[in-house]
Amino acid sequence: MTDVDLRIRIEPSLAKTPAASWDACAAAGPAQVSLEDNLSPHLSTRGHTDNPFVSHDFLFALEQAHCVGGRTGWQPRHLLAEGADGSLIGCAPCYVKTHSQGEYVFDHGWAEAFERAGGRYYPKLQVAVPFTPVTGPRLLARPGPFAEQIRGALADALAEITTASELSSAHVTFLTEAEWTLLGQRGFLQRTDQQFHWQNAGYATFDDFLSALASRKRKSIRRERKEALSPGIDVHWLTGSDLTEDIWDAFFAFYMDTGSRKWGRPYLTRDFFSIVGAKMADRILLMMAKRAGRWIAGAINFLGSDTIYGRNWGAIEHHPFLHFELCYYQAIDYAIAHKLKRVEAGAQGEHKLARGYLPHTTYSAHFIANPALSRAVAEYLARERAYVQAAGEELAAAAPFRKDLIEQD
Repeated sequence: MTDVDLRIRIEPSLAKTPAASWDACAAAGPAQVSLEDNLSPHLSTRGHTDNPFVSHDFLFALEQAHCVGGRTGWQPRHLLAEGADGSLIGCAPCYVKTHSQGEYVFDHGWAEAFERAGGRYYPKLQVAVPFTPVTGPRLLARPGPFAEQIRGALADALAEITTASELSSAHVTFLTEAEWTLLGQRGFLQRTDQQFHWQNAGYATFDDFLSALASRKRKSIRRERKEALSPGIDVHWLTGSDLTEDIWDAFFAFYMDTGSRKWGRPYLTRDFFSIVGAKMADRILLMMAKRAGRWIAGAINFLGSDTIYGRNWGAIEHHPFLHFELCYYQAIDYAIAHKLKRVEAGAQGEHKLARGYLPHTTYSAHFIANPALSRAVAEYLARERAYVQAAGEELAAAAPFRKDLIEQD
């Protein structure tokens, strides 16, 4: 097989990149589930990528709403791989970063160490979906015999751009394991972490899921759900045409309340929710809580072909366990009802374990131009990977599922 003839260029915005061309590359990543398999009945493959966050609609909405660009510290510098005829055959969502906020893979210690030694860590390159700790393809290539070669060319371009532009480093975060392996083979440092995901074992109902748990855990979850809704709270699933501007106004108030306390400055603007809601209404699911005739809390989820991705939540009234109800239990209810395979409920949070969410490895890859810093980070990552693996095994052993079911497996 001969090599594909391609060139890679940098594009400062997705405005001039046709959505269909970008999404043709994003629609299938390495080791991704086929879009033809196990689709939820309400989703169509037409115009959709399996992972909603690498779609042109989502990434360009961030630009249009000024969540990235300007003075945000996220300057779009997307990599586009074009064939001999000028067609888009590969791409990567790439940003020049002047800080390490909104990434969820923490390298602040590396930055401090490098700068104490007289180096300059920022700016750096970041291949990621901003503010979104969700695993998905990052080196996007059109399906076909040259897909791996295209991904390899994008990986090599990242290292070359970093060196040529005198940047400190390039980081690819929340990528697939296959991409992590590919980048490791090309000299990128490999890092792991973990999240907690819920897996659908073919449950017919929420009670069917509860029956797989140890008795004490079953009782605890039932109690939490009862207490969450006992003050006369109703939960509504809103998607598609339900996502009106009034609904977004209410949700944004929740988001701002929680985001201001959690991060100091929320990353997403009000315009973002209107724009992404208009573009991706059938891929967004809001779990909204209402009490005494007014909305009081909500959680936003995005839908993949077999996964519900929990993203942000907030509330203007605070009730015990309402966070767990909207973000974890309602998502499980929805996944069971729509025969989705898993729920990914965001970064971190060992408290999810007791609620049926099990540890799952996440991956990132890092190219560091300075040899001394690269060696130091490589030594640290070797120890960190061992720790993450051991911690994951320990947490998995503490899973809330009935021991007799685990032994049968």
